[in-house]
Amino acid sequence: MGSNLFEEYNNVKLQGKIISDKIFNHEIFGEKFYKLELEVPRLSDAVDIIPILVSERLLGNDEMKLNTYIYVEGQYRSYNDQNDSKHRLVLMVFVKSYNKIKGIDLTMSQNEILLNGFLCKPPVYRTTPLGREIVDMLVAVNRAYNKSDYIPVIAWGRNAKFCKDLKIGQNIIVNGRIQSRQYEKKFPDGTLQKRKAYEVSLNKLELITE
Repeated sequence: MGSNLFEEYNNVKLQGKIISDKIFNHEIFGEKFYKLELEVPRLSDAVDIIPILVSERLLGNDEMKLNTYIYVEGQYRSYNDQNDSKHRLVLMVFVKSYNKIKGIDLTMSQNEILLNGFLCKPPVYRTTPLGREIVDMLVAVNRAYNKSDYIPVIAWGRNAKFCKDLKIGQNIIVNGRIQSRQYEKKFPDGTLQKRKAYEVSLNKLELITE
C-alpha cells in the first residue's frame, strides 16, 4: 500500500496558536523531532490544548515562536511514553505540513479529524449524573511499515447508543475533532495528581462492510 492511502486512513486539519516553546522529543535515524502545544478554539469559548510533533527538516530555520498562528495538516499518532514503566499512551499530531496565518480563519477547518480503523476493545457504555449517554472506544488505525496508532474515541447521545453495540474488529470511519480535558487521578494513599487526557470526539460514524 502506498503512503497516500495511509494518509486517507488518518487525516488531521487544525488551526490555532502556539502556546509553548518547542521541546526536543526524540530522534530517529538522525532526524530530530520537537513537541509544541497548539491552542485550538472551539465554537464555544473553550479551547483545546493539543500537542503537535514537528520534524527539524520541516521546521528548517523557522523557530515557530510563541503566539504564532498556524494551520496544520497531519496525522494523529500514538506513542508509548518511554519514561513511564507502565507504557502510558501518548497522543500527538504528527505534522506533515503547516503554514503561518494571521489569525483564526473561519474559512478553513479549525479542528477536524478523519480516521479509518478497527475497533480493538469492547465499547464502554456509561451515563453522566445528568443522564447523558457516553461510549468510550479505542480505534486502531494502520500506518506505514506495519505500525498502528491507537486512538481513544468518545461518542455522545444517539451516537453513543449506536456505538455501544459495535463488536471488536469492526471497521469504522470516524469523523470528529480532537479534544483535551483535565482530570484528577487519585492514588491509593489518597493523593491527587492533575493530568491531561486527549481523545477524538465523534461527530459522524460510518460502518465499513464487505
